Amino acid sequence: MRLNFGILKRPNSPIPGFGLTMGYTVFYLSIIVIIPLIALFTEAFSMGFDAFISASTDARVVASYKLTFVTSLIAALINTIFGVVVAWCLVRYTFFGKRVFDAIVDLPFALPTAVSGIALTTLYSSSGWFGQYLEPLGIKIVFTPIGITIALIFIGLPFVVRTVQPALEEIQIEQEEASASLGANRWQTFYKVILPTIFPAVLTGFALSFARALGEYGSVVFIA
Repeated sequence: MRLNFGILKRPNSPIPGFGLTMGYTVFYLSIIVIIPLIALFTEAFSMGFDAFISASTDARVVASYKLTFVTSLIAALINTIFGVVVAWCLVRYTFFGKRVFDAIVDLPFALPTAVSGIALTTLYSSSGWFGQYLEPLGIKIVFTPIGITIALIFIGLPFVVRTVQPALEEIQIEQEEASASLGANRWQTFYKVILPTIFPAVLTGFALSFARALGEYGSVVFIA
């Protein structure tokens, strides 16, 4: 019996080879990401290490760090909770206007952030639709951390919904029926069957919403 020890060849691919695609990827990342980051750190430390530490630990700068991270974290947590609820409703229920509501979820993606900020500022100002009723109660939204949080919630919600929605669609109804047939109530079914399945998607949605909130500027600069 003869054994054929010929060289194994990879099947031909319809896309260009690894060398070309890898070279383009490195070039693209260098131009768009790596070189700007290097320039950023180089420029920051050009003032000297002591001056950089002094500037970065100034009281106003530290206050801006705290405001940014706290409001971003609160907005991401709220988006995670309500994003899962919205995704659940879109996947599991059929109701009038569902397609319109599904399209509205993507509205923050389509609107320029400056437009979002102007719209929110108009709504929550002292003469706005909501602000005119809130301010007499002592609740001021515009130019406060509450307004910033609302803006971050508005721009971050779609990230959670669009991340969790496909994960919910992949869950088989038979898994929930099997859980119910074994005596589990609805909360136990959600906690032990559904949540472990969608948890990676929920965590990803939270991370995306938090990262988006950290870098948001257009809507925040108007309402703050």
